[in-house]
Amino acid sequence: MFSDDPIVITGMGAVSPLGVGVDVNWSRLIAARSGIVANTRFDTEAYGCKVAGLVPAKADDPDGFDPLDFIEAKELKKMDLFIQYSLGATDEALRQAGWAPGDEAAQSRTGVVIATGVGGFPAITDAVKTVEARGPRRLSPFTVPSFLPNLAAGHVAIRYGFHGPSGCPVTACAASAQAIGDGMRMIAFNEADIVVCGGTDACVDPVSIGGFGAARALSTHYNDDPAAASRPFDKGHDGFVLSEGAATVVIERLSHARARGAEPLAVVAGYGTSTDAHHLTAGHPEGRYAAVAMRSALAMAKLDAAEIDYINAHSTSTPVGDAAEIAAIGSVFPERGKDLAVTSTKSATGHLLGAAGAIEAVFSVMALRDGIIPPGLNIHDPEAAADRYDLAPLAAKKKPIRHVLSNGFGFGGVNAALVFAKSP
Repeated sequence: MFSDDPIVITGMGAVSPLGVGVDVNWSRLIAARSGIVANTRFDTEAYGCKVAGLVPAKADDPDGFDPLDFIEAKELKKMDLFIQYSLGATDEALRQAGWAPGDEAAQSRTGVVIATGVGGFPAITDAVKTVEARGPRRLSPFTVPSFLPNLAAGHVAIRYGFHGPSGCPVTACAASAQAIGDGMRMIAFNEADIVVCGGTDACVDPVSIGGFGAARALSTHYNDDPAAASRPFDKGHDGFVLSEGAATVVIERLSHARARGAEPLAVVAGYGTSTDAHHLTAGHPEGRYAAVAMRSALAMAKLDAAEIDYINAHSTSTPVGDAAEIAAIGSVFPERGKDLAVTSTKSATGHLLGAAGAIEAVFSVMALRDGIIPPGLNIHDPEAAADRYDLAPLAAKKKPIRHVLSNGFGFGGVNAALVFAKSP
């Protein structure tokens, strides 16, 4: 379907706890910087988890986020933070791709698929408070459009005049990996020439933190040392760190990119997805159907297990989830050992929920470009099953990389896997 004229990435954008911009994110990631900080978004005194991955404000970090860099002030009241982050990431991706079609024919061949795990949850909780305290007549007419999950894609389409197909996977933490897969399908079935795809989430909110805390999913042992809280594959892991941000990639056929003089950054070579049908929040303990997604991605890419050099794991730093993914990797790559690098960039960013797959796609492409394995932060005493692989503990390492597998798994048992290859 793709081998003769592969689908390539021509633009990328990123907003994360590491900062704004792909180069900023990558340089801080490979320098072993952490974006996990004390949660100052609200009073956490009553909460067990007091850390979060917060996108830094530009007032505090010159490489931080200021919505006015991307959005007119009068428009801000129409959108919750998840939409603002997506517009920032998309602005960078489209500028790098050089895609700003002015004719309706090209606009109608441009699709938009921006995923989210939660949407505008803070806007919803704020609206509830307003109704309870001041009554429904005090709600803004922009209340509902500010939090609808598909409105990140809607704002992108409206801003740039993209009239092609649009979508918004809301498949928890696999959402933006599925957004890229959906974009591939749109191109494969000739529904679009270019698809702007990615994910966004911004729900570091009292109810979200409280809810995940009630499920005992969040890290609580490292409140005094936030940078140590996210530690996939380390025996000290005790839960994930809720984070926020967005990432966008622009994908198109290689022939389309070459015809307009765009530079292909990497090939999106394979995609696979499956469902555990096992448990609402826990994946299959043996990673059985996560492995199905990985095998499907490899099959589409026409690769065997020996040809993957690096896996950007989904692993979030929960003991159960980390163990299930390592079991899945072991079943797909039974002959591999230290020659296979496996790290989770969530050790630096925390868990961006519906944006996780997209930001990890960006990191996968950068790893291909530079031949660098991102570090596995906070790995001081690795889990034995994971230590079979090269976990790049504490520091990035140079390694020739031809192919990367990136995983994304979510509540409801949804699994997604993407394979990226070096640019042709």
